Amino acid sequence: MKIKCYGSRGSIPVSGVEYNKYGGDTCCLAITSKTNDLLIIDSGTGIRKLGNELIANSHREFSMIFTHAHWDHLMGFPFFKPIYDSRFKINLYGCPFVPNMTVKDMVASTMHAPNFPVNVDACRADIKYIDIKYSAFNIGSLHIIPIFLSHPNGGVGYKIIEDDKTFVFLTDNELGFRHPDGLDFIDYVRDCLNVDLLIHDAEYLPEEYEKRKTWGHSTYKEAVKLATESHVKQLGLFHHNQDRTDDQIDSIVDRCNQQLLKSKTKTQCFGVRSGQEIEL
Repeated sequence: MKIKCYGSRGSIPVSGVEYNKYGGDTCCLAITSKTNDLLIIDSGTGIRKLGNELIANSHREFSMIFTHAHWDHLMGFPFFKPIYDSRFKINLYGCPFVPNMTVKDMVASTMHAPNFPVNVDACRADIKYIDIKYSAFNIGSLHIIPIFLSHPNGGVGYKIIEDDKTFVFLTDNELGFRHPDGLDFIDYVRDCLNVDLLIHDAEYLPEEYEKRKTWGHSTYKEAVKLATESHVKQLGLFHHNQDRTDDQIDSIVDRCNQQLLKSKTKTQCFGVRSGQEIEL
């Protein structure tokens, strides 16, 4: 599978020369399987660029899944050009993050007046809305297993398996506090055991977390601890704080690799950046 990041920023998009390396767009990943199935995770502002690429190429059918219903993971949906193009066929999978809200309700909420000038009826693509109930499912050659996140209002991460390669995506996951429906740390260790790539929330410095506990995010030290105890091959730090500059993220990555070196693990750590491609 090939994984490409279109947005790794948390909470709100940012711009400026100090954010050039890691980018300022909020959450969006695109996964391409060996059979050329395209799976998109979340529709943060990064999905705008992905949509432009899809308009320009010949990929006209794909699937989307979502981690949760918070604004930074949905706000790009109205600016995703394929939804207005009748040439596209889109399967939207959604878990019941909010009681009595379907996946269609969730994406339509980004286009409600008075916050947006057109509603979801303006979509011209062939969109199929599929509500799933936290059970495993397949998209082409990809086997997808939802993992409950520890986050306010709930949410799910995903374990994605293709042949002998495994990728786990756990954004917006607070390892230091268990929210309703969230899991214990040991459960996340089991879910991540020996995976090829773990991309995990690492928004906070330890000193910042003291004032933001229960807000739904982890420190980089907690992400490294999870990667170490799970023996993952690669750890990608994700959901970069909106005020974190490129130099500051580089410094965090250095600290993480020093921590990993001391633990004598083979895990490699990096900061996930917009435009980055990883092949497993």
